[in-house]
Amino acid sequence: MILSALIGLIAGATITRWWNRRQHRVRLELIQATERLEKGLSAPQLLAWIDAATQGWIILAPDLSIAYLNARAERLLQISQNRLVRGMALEQVLSVPQLNEAIISTRYSQLSQRSEWDQNGSPLEGLVLPGSEEWLLILLQSRQSLEAQQQEQERWVSDVAHELRTPLTALMLVSERLEMAVTGQDQDMVLVQRLQKELRRLQVLVEDLLELSRLENSLPQDSEKYSALTLEDLVDSAWNSVRPLAEARDIELELDRKESGQLMGDLPRLHRAVVNLLDNALRYSPNGSTVDVQIHPSGGWWQLSIRDHGPGLSDADLDKMFQRFYRGDPSRARSTRSGSGLGLAIVQQIAVVHGGRVEARNHPEGGTCMELTLPRVLTE
Repeated sequence: MILSALIGLIAGATITRWWNRRQHRVRLELIQATERLEKGLSAPQLLAWIDAATQGWIILAPDLSIAYLNARAERLLQISQNRLVRGMALEQVLSVPQLNEAIISTRYSQLSQRSEWDQNGSPLEGLVLPGSEEWLLILLQSRQSLEAQQQEQERWVSDVAHELRTPLTALMLVSERLEMAVTGQDQDMVLVQRLQKELRRLQVLVEDLLELSRLENSLPQDSEKYSALTLEDLVDSAWNSVRPLAEARDIELELDRKESGQLMGDLPRLHRAVVNLLDNALRYSPNGSTVDVQIHPSGGWWQLSIRDHGPGLSDADLDKMFQRFYRGDPSRARSTRSGSGLGLAIVQQIAVVHGGRVEARNHPEGGTCMELTLPRVLTE
């Protein structure tokens, strides 16, 4: 027995040394590959590739001056090649409010932002990407072909919506007739009720898919649909929508009313975003608990924080919960209700369209906290 233990210890030590040597060799190979890459790829070579790119490139320094732009960007922005714009402030060369808003949002959120505008009658699209030490990259491309693709996609979505809604409506009518024809609590009634439940779930899924498609094809910060509102009123209105679900489980709303949260936004869509967040909080809240909501300013932004008192989320759930159709660990949920799996994806897209973001984290004192961040409009 002692001999077996010694053999095991020796074998374990040998495997450990082999594994450490292998890891050390892998690290050395990565360092050497990085050094070869840095030596082989000089700045002139990278800039030459950028010049040959089919997209327009604008590199902005931390002070928002133009550090570099390629020939494609000059053509898209209709800048004369004889005009020296490098080193100039972007606002002196290009006055586009939509692009400026995207740049500000990218700097704050450290997430890419898309912007669209017309440059002397030519439709353009810009994608602002964050970099280290507040450097930014703007990728430009013409929107003419993209608009044609978008119109085709919108027509396809409209056709699919019509084709799905019609048979679903017919099936719901048939199920209602079946319910009237079936009497008693026999197995047939159970089957009819199950049929109605699945049809209602399909209807919700279709509507959510259509809304997500419409959001993805919406322009960021489309002010034509914006109106003055407050986050406090939004929370009250959204809670009234989910109140029956909360009262059935004796869950109450705790809203800190120190700040009203005045802003401009698309009221129906923001209402839906808050409803989805409250509904998500109810799913993970234990019976007899509260959903805590706070509104507080953060620089030029409002942060709406919604916290439940559930078991919290795993790292995998926190990473993937805003993905389409992602469903977390069902054992964590305190409610048996099932949704379409698109609720939080819709919230994320509504936030992006408004130039904001939504994030999730586990609260230090327990439960999950959802934070919706939106641009703040100062009224003073």
